[in-house]
Amino acid sequence: MVVTISRELKPSELAAPAAAYAHGVHVPAGSELIFTSGVVPTKRDGSVPVNIGEQASVVWQNISAILAEGSMSKSDIISVTTYVVNSASLADQLKIVMAERDLALAGHRAASTLVTVPALARPEWLVEISVVAARQPNS
Repeated sequence: MVVTISRELKPSELAAPAAAYAHGVHVPAGSELIFTSGVVPTKRDGSVPVNIGEQASVVWQNISAILAEGSMSKSDIISVTTYVVNSASLADQLKIVMAERDLALAGHRAASTLVTVPALARPEWLVEISVVAARQPNS
């Protein structure tokens, strides 16, 4: 059974979020936390897909592995920060990356920020994502 400890913050004074994310998330004191570094689209064998959709999928697979190592899952994610390389097809790329986020989170809503950047640390990387996850100890 999945026990959600975080609570989505939805102030009535604000317009609805622009996509499938929460304006804010409250996490009670005493929760266990995982903070990832920026997770990149490199597979275990060192390869990097060329397509941004495949890259986003690999990133989410890598995030799942990190969370599992800490006995958590994507349903424990409370915050997502996504970095996408700015390009001529940016609008299409953002839609693809957001769709992959929505697919990965399967209806779970976390606070989310999307930032466009001129480049990432390696030229073949088009997307990088960091997350924060929280859960009650021993749940």
